[in-house]
Amino acid sequence: MNIFYHESSGTFHLQNDFISYIIKRLPNGQLGQLYFGKAIRDRESFDHLVEMNHRPMTAYVFEGNKKFSLDHIKQEYPSYGTTDFRHPAVEIVQPNGSRITDFVYVSHTISAGKPKLENLPATYTEQDDEAQTITFLLHDGLLDVDLELNYTLFADKPALARSARFINKGSLDLHLTHAMSLSLDLPDCDYEFVHFSGAWSRERHMKVRKLEMGIQSVESTRGTSSHNHNPFVVLKRPETTEFSGEAIGFSLVYSGNFLAQAEVDTWGTTRLTMGINPFQFDWKLTPGESFQTPEAVMVYSTTGLNGMSQVYHKLYQKRLARGYWRDRPRPILINNWEATYFDFTEDKLVTIAEAAKNDGVELFVLDDGWFGARCNDFAGLGDWVANTDRLARGITGLAERIDALGMKFGLWFEPEMVNMDSDLFRAHPDWRICTPNRRVSHGRNQYVLDYSRKEVVDYIYGMMAKILSEAKVSYIKWDMNRCITEAFSAALPADQQGELFHRYILGVYDLYDRLTTNFPQVLFESCASGGGRFDPGLLYYAPQGWASDDSDAIERLKIQYGTSMCYPISSIGAHVSVVPNHQVFRVTPIATRANVAHFGTFGYELDLNKLTEEERKQVREQIKFMKKYREVIQFGTFYRLISPFDNANFTAWMVVSEDQKTALVGYYKILNEVNGPYHRVKLCGLNPDMQYTVDGDASHYGDELMNLGLLTTDGAAGELTPEDRKSVDFDSRIFVLHAQ
Repeated sequence: MNIFYHESSGTFHLQNDFISYIIKRLPNGQLGQLYFGKAIRDRESFDHLVEMNHRPMTAYVFEGNKKFSLDHIKQEYPSYGTTDFRHPAVEIVQPNGSRITDFVYVSHTISAGKPKLENLPATYTEQDDEAQTITFLLHDGLLDVDLELNYTLFADKPALARSARFINKGSLDLHLTHAMSLSLDLPDCDYEFVHFSGAWSRERHMKVRKLEMGIQSVESTRGTSSHNHNPFVVLKRPETTEFSGEAIGFSLVYSGNFLAQAEVDTWGTTRLTMGINPFQFDWKLTPGESFQTPEAVMVYSTTGLNGMSQVYHKLYQKRLARGYWRDRPRPILINNWEATYFDFTEDKLVTIAEAAKNDGVELFVLDDGWFGARCNDFAGLGDWVANTDRLARGITGLAERIDALGMKFGLWFEPEMVNMDSDLFRAHPDWRICTPNRRVSHGRNQYVLDYSRKEVVDYIYGMMAKILSEAKVSYIKWDMNRCITEAFSAALPADQQGELFHRYILGVYDLYDRLTTNFPQVLFESCASGGGRFDPGLLYYAPQGWASDDSDAIERLKIQYGTSMCYPISSIGAHVSVVPNHQVFRVTPIATRANVAHFGTFGYELDLNKLTEEERKQVREQIKFMKKYREVIQFGTFYRLISPFDNANFTAWMVVSEDQKTALVGYYKILNEVNGPYHRVKLCGLNPDMQYTVDGDASHYGDELMNLGLLTTDGAAGELTPEDRKSVDFDSRIFVLHAQ
């Protein structure tokens, strides 16, 4: 790993064994982008990569020079209007109304390790030799504003983390309206734009479209990263597959409004920008104040989408997630929501917990309905005090009873919300986000608290901390069940209302930070009506997230497949729920429900007392299986084998232990075939020289399983299953491989 600076040519070369990133000082003092891709050898000058030529109808920077135009030059952090007519990375509105900026190179520093971002989640290092960081200091002399561009190159990964920081050193109030985390200019447009979109209960479906001239983008304007689009996109070559070819991933470590945009100009070059969505963003930058953008993480792969994903998995698992639970296998839980909804008593909950304990479950989670006047979704949010009509001895008493069973106890909160029918709202109606003299919209009969206000965050922290201090709570499910409407804060002046969305997210991060710091052994799981805020920003505080409210096994194939493109398996909350499924009303075998959920954090959303004895027997076997293999599943190397987006009837994935001695292959079939063909799945990640037993039976060398494949169907009835079980629709199987 090296960061080279060649003063004679004004060139910076960030290089490790995998990638090179080359930057150059341009004649106008700005920074230009020369190359990002597979590692190349260093040299004193890469000036031959600066592409300049005269083109008609082009504006030029220097009088008499008809070659140097920013309209055609690749840049590191471009601005609009000084011969570049593409969308910018930065825009600052000045008192005279001008939006023109000119940030020129002043100096740079190279340091070992990675600095922490102020008040924002970000990747980190534990040893200085894990990464190097270069910080460029740029300056706009007219505005007297500094711009720091930070690039961290990780030593053992084809990964680069980027962010920007603005410092107003002058005497004028300025308004920052564009502040992207990264901008990357690429020399061609022969890419496919891959994004992960959907809606509630069908999050992160993989969408692929070819780049064309113009703009393609995904974004959120909802105040959250959202169910609709994820802050993660990929540019891949058309020939790239899961296993081969070039791909570049772009992931934003942020939980609010974002923009990921690919702009292709009419000369075929591509500009990828990512950061806080400029839509309704306006940050007042007063003299002496600074503004830090969120971090964006770029990953380059020549080994296809799997290769890219595995880099993100290891980086986010070990150097984004933090704390006590980062490296620990996750407890198997049972959640009461779909078992009881609001209809429960303490004794009823304990009955559910007792059955779960007998079957091997380790953690009981009490969901919505335990607090205030919460008998339905019209009341109680904001009053985080136990409802003693349901829980006579409060949370402390219930937690003691669960603990006495030998189980851990978890609790649901929705701390960012308030109902009008609540003591909190009656005392502080001004704490609700709403616009004066306008109708106030609701979602799920609830409203959003103004987390841009410190007193609101302080108040909610006090209530949550009191419960966590008094009761034996080991797990928190943090929910967020609506987006922000009528965005206005009663505490912000008119010229700072454009700051609300970002200040809100900073407030969420502040509350998470206080709770995780003061209660370090509590496992936090993020949730936003399922997958509405499944992003790297929250992974920094909560090492796992509820991937979707849709727990149907067949729908989950696409949701979990798409999620795995960026996020590690240890972060994906996945449970077995009742049938007919409460979201799509489909009936699937309990074995398949578990075989999908095993590739996640694993748990149950049902009352085990209501299952048949045969189903209870299967549950006990499922839990035994998960306990045996959860470290491999949650921390091994994950491979996607057959995509549910490309194959209508089959999905397959697998995970391999670090020593390559254990592998588990998940194989899923939607509908039965009639007298169908033999099917084989080519495996990945095995040691070609090791012999593996498959389910304790036939032995195969790793090279055979990877090149010829694993036989998964018998060409007649369907699945290769034990003789006493016939294949059915929505069938599945997990093959277990052990090296001999």
